[in-house]
Amino acid sequence: MGTNAKLFWLLTVFYALASAGYTVWNIVSTGKVEIIGTAAIAMLVFLSGLIAFYLQRTHKSQGPVPEDNPSANIEDGDGEIGFFNAFSWWPMFLGLFAAMSFASLAIGWWLFFIAVPLALIAVFGFVFENYRGQYAH
Repeated sequence: MGTNAKLFWLLTVFYALASAGYTVWNIVSTGKVEIIGTAAIAMLVFLSGLIAFYLQRTHKSQGPVPEDNPSANIEDGDGEIGFFNAFSWWPMFLGLFAAMSFASLAIGWWLFFIAVPLALIAVFGFVFENYRGQYAH
């Protein structure tokens, strides 16, 4: 994580130089600043700086991880990743009903009133699928 933070700090500096160079180039060639490109490249400075800051703070609080150790083994990074169901239909229905609710903006509000209750049922089913049936715990 420390290496990633350093890489993102390096990207932040690169984007800052690229933003300054882009601005100077536009001033020299056209006599004015091109707002959209300058703002877009300048936002890259802030976004990569934000990621670098987060990674650096996480590295300081978490300490070294196996990914930072060049002599680490693959087994050093093993750990519990999480709990995943083997099979579930709820994500498909949730995506379908969410797509229907967004399509209602183009088709008509009547579809919204059909899709939202169905999407709420799919959300509840997805959230509570581990409390009943085969995967209950």
